[in-house]
Amino acid sequence: MILPTWLLVFPLEFLFIRISSQSSAQKRTCAFQVSGKNKIYSTFGNVSGSTQLCENTLCCVGYYIITDGQPEIDVLACDFAERSCPHVTCKAQTRFKGHAIKCVCNTDLCNSNITLPPGSEVSQLNYSSSGDDTRISTMTVAGALLVLVLCFVIVFAKRQNRFNGKEESQLNYYVAAQLCSFQTAQPSKIDVSSIELQQLVANGNFATVWKGRYQETVVAVKVFPASKKHIFTAEKEVYELPLMKHTGVVHFLGSGRKPNGGSWLIVLQFAEYGSLRSFLSKNPSNWKSSLKLCQSLSQGLSYLHSDLRRHDAHKPPVAHRDLSSSNVLVKADGTCTLCDFGYSTILHSLSRHHGKNGTNMLGPTQRGTLRYMSPEILEGSVNLTNSSYLMQGDIYALALLLWEIWMRCIDLFEGGIVPRHLLPYESELGSTVTKESLTLHVCHKDCRPSIPPHWGLSPQGSVLREVLTECWDCDPDARLTAQCVADRLLSLQAGCHKHVNHLHASLSVTSV
Repeated sequence: MILPTWLLVFPLEFLFIRISSQSSAQKRTCAFQVSGKNKIYSTFGNVSGSTQLCENTLCCVGYYIITDGQPEIDVLACDFAERSCPHVTCKAQTRFKGHAIKCVCNTDLCNSNITLPPGSEVSQLNYSSSGDDTRISTMTVAGALLVLVLCFVIVFAKRQNRFNGKEESQLNYYVAAQLCSFQTAQPSKIDVSSIELQQLVANGNFATVWKGRYQETVVAVKVFPASKKHIFTAEKEVYELPLMKHTGVVHFLGSGRKPNGGSWLIVLQFAEYGSLRSFLSKNPSNWKSSLKLCQSLSQGLSYLHSDLRRHDAHKPPVAHRDLSSSNVLVKADGTCTLCDFGYSTILHSLSRHHGKNGTNMLGPTQRGTLRYMSPEILEGSVNLTNSSYLMQGDIYALALLLWEIWMRCIDLFEGGIVPRHLLPYESELGSTVTKESLTLHVCHKDCRPSIPPHWGLSPQGSVLREVLTECWDCDPDARLTAQCVADRLLSLQAGCHKHVNHLHASLSVTSV
């Protein structure tokens, strides 16, 4: 295919604009230097020579060890999570009875110039890049720009393809898009002795979740009893996959075990609003906020399902297999992030048609939370020679989650009076469901959660209905992909205010 000239010019213009407006993108650049024991810091942003572009924070950090009265660099890097860092310069504070100093600051490269406490033998320590580091950084940036140009062209071409009136499978498209991702496998072991458990947040079937502190930052700590090592291992394996880093997947900080054969721990980024179920039960949302929740949820699931390769790194597709509003978290920015991968299946030999030798390598099919199980899983009729069926089960659960979110949207109901938060099928089958009653309702009667009739009176309401019905279709092959859902929701975002006005107009007509 011959691409028009503007397709090549536009991405180049975009890249130069992107570079010139780097400050508006709210990405922090920090000086970078770490000792061997602190390699974990290299995963907190893109490292280029002696600098690091932060992924999850606007704070730079510096740690020094005092040896023979002189400070020696231990860590210069991006901080590992967002925290309060009010100082524009790196004002050091003593730690461990004067044996170490630390500073945190909020401007680019601020940790390269650390002001030591009064009375120190050295009043100031400057850190600068060598010429070789600068040349390496320049070459790295040039290479990255070239990759980004190729990514843009490939993605644009892929998005033009359609077949059978539906969008083409997004797996290949997503592979091309993610060439722009500079991600590595996550670290594993952490210093368990430095973790402080503060408050019990949730008590699940296999683990408890605590709010805690790790390296002076608030974190979530998932504690598995020693007898649940297999669940801990399965979840850790997903988090440690190469390239497994995305805003829609909760950020993994590390894992470990308590001394003397005690509990197993997984340390994660703390989500301020807790589970999606808890958030929806307390907070109705407007159209814009609801759409943000739905978009981030579908984008996170699309990333989980994607098959990504970069150089020697490979992230195979992962089927979550236990999507529910209790296993999705809501962050402070109002976006969703996936968690709880103890039941997940890594599809190492993904085929859109047949598994390896047609054998059952995927384990039990009836896993997860009962009311979110798809019809084929309830009936035990999952085709184990087709590994994509497990991902299609996730899509059914995604539809139920989208329904939960939209049923708490103020702008979708007259006068902003929304129903209380209900779980899927709670109004039809009650707060406690059995497998028999759910199978009869979902499989034999082919019933789904009710959609308010007035949603179909506006263009955006019709899109919502179509997304739901195409995602919870009884035929797994007829369901949308997660990326297709994300794309359809993105089409609603552009005219957000216009859509809200349409909604109110349709509601007024209904009330008359």
